[in-house]
Amino acid sequence: MVRIGYTMMTEQTGPRELVRDVVAAERAGFDFSVTSDHYFPWLREQGHAPYAWAVLAAAAQATERIGLMTYVTCPTTRYHPAVVAQKAATLQILAEGRFRLGLGSGENLNEHVVGGGWPAAHVRLEMLEEAVEIIGALFDGGNVNHHGTHFDVENARLWDLPEIRVPIGVAVSGPASCALAGREADLVIATEAKRALLDDFDRNGGSGKPRVGQLPVSYDPDRDAAVARAHEQFRWSVGGWKVNSELPGPASFAQATALVREDDIASAIPCGPDVDAFVDAVRAYRDAGFTEIALVQVGGEHQQSFISWAEETLLPALREL
Repeated sequence: MVRIGYTMMTEQTGPRELVRDVVAAERAGFDFSVTSDHYFPWLREQGHAPYAWAVLAAAAQATERIGLMTYVTCPTTRYHPAVVAQKAATLQILAEGRFRLGLGSGENLNEHVVGGGWPAAHVRLEMLEEAVEIIGALFDGGNVNHHGTHFDVENARLWDLPEIRVPIGVAVSGPASCALAGREADLVIATEAKRALLDDFDRNGGSGKPRVGQLPVSYDPDRDAAVARAHEQFRWSVGGWKVNSELPGPASFAQATALVREDDIASAIPCGPDVDAFVDAVRAYRDAGFTEIALVQVGGEHQQSFISWAEETLLPALREL
């Protein structure tokens, strides 16, 4: 059975509300949750960007069953990989084994704030691979010294290691990242229902490992309102990863999506109260080979109504898949 997750989207909701919402999602029956890790929202209309790791720590204490996961953290520019390893190990202890560390090569939107410049895509992938190796070595225990192409680690050690090792997931968008995920990761992460990504992952050692997708949705009893909200806050998503990873701020995303129409969004994101449209969208991920799909409800102020509807209508329908 496909596992259905709930997304704590930090770009559209404040920290206290994020914790409140994941508690409600757990009660409603969602199987797991994922959390974005942003310094900026994609668009000014979203309006938020709290520190994801503080939110996750609070969520770990406020929930009992639901899984927690970064979706995703960039361990190369804004954070040093040794610091990411310490954060993840501590969070796994707080969550009593419910945490998974999702990693990716990042976006200029969030990483430029430390002033180190934004590397080319192939360099970012090299940095990610080296970071994954460092994090894994620290999870193994003992002292770690590393002097690599992109990172130095001087006599580091995690003094508080969880009993359950933190699983590492790697976000993929093409053959090179799929190869990295297959070699080094415990699970794969993707935001598109493309079977080719999972096939590449399998060819490089990923066969049998979990594969986690993410799907934006915009529930509202009024379909027109759902479409308008998705257009206002989620039109950035139609730009594609090659564009989205490069733009430096919300103003750039606003300009880049100025010609995106409401019809464009309505054809890409299930909107309104029609449960069949949501089920069909999830089915596309399942048919592509994903074992877990995290839903993103568009609109920070519309989480509680979505969660209630999901508990009563959507989740029972998805269980039939």
